[in-house]
Amino acid sequence: MADETVQSFVIGDVEIVRVVEWQVPFVPVRDLVPGCASDVWEDNRDQMAPDRWDPDSDRAVVALQTWVVRSAGRTVLVDTGVGNGRDRPGNPLFHHQAGDFPGRLARAGVRPEDVDVVVNTHIHGDHVGWNTRDADGEWVPTFPNARYLLPAADDTHFGPEGGYGGGVRPDDRLIYEDSIAPVHRAGQAELWDGEHRIDEHLTLESAPGHTPGSAVLRLSSRGERAAFVGDLLHSPVQILHPECSSCFCLDPRQAAASRQRVLERAADQQELVIPAHFAGTGVVEVRKDGGALTPGRWKG
Repeated sequence: MADETVQSFVIGDVEIVRVVEWQVPFVPVRDLVPGCASDVWEDNRDQMAPDRWDPDSDRAVVALQTWVVRSAGRTVLVDTGVGNGRDRPGNPLFHHQAGDFPGRLARAGVRPEDVDVVVNTHIHGDHVGWNTRDADGEWVPTFPNARYLLPAADDTHFGPEGGYGGGVRPDDRLIYEDSIAPVHRAGQAELWDGEHRIDEHLTLESAPGHTPGSAVLRLSSRGERAAFVGDLLHSPVQILHPECSSCFCLDPRQAAASRQRVLERAADQQELVIPAHFAGTGVVEVRKDGGALTPGRWKG
């Protein structure tokens, strides 16, 4: 029987494996994207239900997942989910999880020691949790041989220099101390800003707004392209309405500008869009219809 938590496909010479930590109806759609008109989901039901919207509960269906990217002879992880055993009193769904994500990585053919690079598109708890593991009461890097690429602006904002996100959300201090600080102490953290080239296929670029350092990972190989856009998108309605930011965006206006820029380029360059949290088929084309952006074919 196929493992629905592990899926793979190829773009050019790069293999991509999707490893799902969990997938649930998450929050009411009108809370998730509060600036979007209430009838957009129903009017676009064929794009939303049932994989990305549960009409019965009116909740967005969200996946927590890691993308394994095998590029230029190296194994790259894009985001690392929630993690196990974390104190997250501000979010019951993330609090003291006990899942089998390491087992799912293993079924995808990934051992912790095989990982060469970890990309955190931004420093939120559902993107950095498996950066570390509990080793006899001490948080240590899960991937002992990896470089962890962290957006410098996020490291400053969410770290002690920025007062752990300004103290707005108490979980931010916990997230930094159990999932980021141990990577620094191990000497495995690498901060970057603006643009950072990983190899001949992969380039990181800043796309701020969701957080100060939010990033997009661009992939280009043999004429095929994709963009891992992190939390620029939480729902397909944001392709139809890029001006609508999620309730989790720290700077909604800047996030909307970044989203518009990235989606316009995706449509113009036939670049597949790979958001962090799309459930169901997690990869989508973006097209222009009379100048307006719209979801195209789904892939994955």
